[in-house]
Amino acid sequence: MDKKINFHFQKPEDNLGYLLWQTTMLWQKQMNRALDEINLTHTQFVIMAALGWLLKSSKNVTQKEIADHSNTDRMMVSKILRTLQKNELIERKEHETDTRAKCVFLTDKGIDTLQKAIEIKTQANNLFFGKLSDKQKFGNELRNITE
Repeated sequence: MDKKINFHFQKPEDNLGYLLWQTTMLWQKQMNRALDEINLTHTQFVIMAALGWLLKSSKNVTQKEIADHSNTDRMMVSKILRTLQKNELIERKEHETDTRAKCVFLTDKGIDTLQKAIEIKTQANNLFFGKLSDKQKFGNELRNITE
């Protein structure tokens, strides 16, 4: 092969995108491992947490609102909700005014599971991000990217 590939960095670790990807993969792996003890995936936790947040301010939360709040694909949310319903963590009921929409609720078992997951995630996050010298600055920098 005579053609050379010209990377703009000496090594992959010099690229911020690569570092972010590696960090994200490691973080997700550790979150999934931590949540394994309560038979919940990280993605299921994200959907349940989004539902929990939305239920704090509304009694009728739709699948679309969960997808929007969690910035997640609607079809994926629907699939995850089916699994959560099968595991008796959520219920879905007809919307009072919109016959096309379903309202989603946490069951008592779902509330208990979400609360356990929040505690597990808090401990796992503290352990994972404990290496950072300035967590607040890191959080501010991440917010700058996502806004």
